[in-house]
Amino acid sequence: MFDLGWTELLVIGIVALIVVGPKDLPILFRKVGQFVGKAKGMAREFSSAMNDAADDSGMREMSTSINKSLKAATNPVGTAMDGVKTAAKSLTDLDPESETGKLSAERAANAKKIQAAGARAAAERKQREAAEAMAKAEELEAAATPPAAEKE
Repeated sequence: MFDLGWTELLVIGIVALIVVGPKDLPILFRKVGQFVGKAKGMAREFSSAMNDAADDSGMREMSTSINKSLKAATNPVGTAMDGVKTAAKSLTDLDPESETGKLSAERAANAKKIQAAGARAAAERKQREAAEAMAKAEELEAAATPPAAEKE
């Protein structure tokens, strides 16, 4: 509204000091403060009356929908992500009796079978590697044992 910085306020104060005089300056400031307070009170009362009227007429709901559409227009990436989240949520809420639900259950079962087969193959590989390592260790121990110790 009124954009007054410190320099403007200082100029206004100096002009008021010169025009009104130092004796009547506190009285002037008190009157100006009372006037500003009354103006703010009237503005606050007007604003609350307008808000009450908006609530009564249903404009509040319309203004919230307008605010949402304005936010969507200013942040298209966020709106797109909200749409993606909504779509993904609807895709995850499957009816288990539908064809899609049955396929989803079948795929989940197949995925578990694949994981189990992978775990079994890893365990068998580790077991085979352990047996090979044990055979190599026995071979190295046999090579390291002196021949005199074997005769005794």
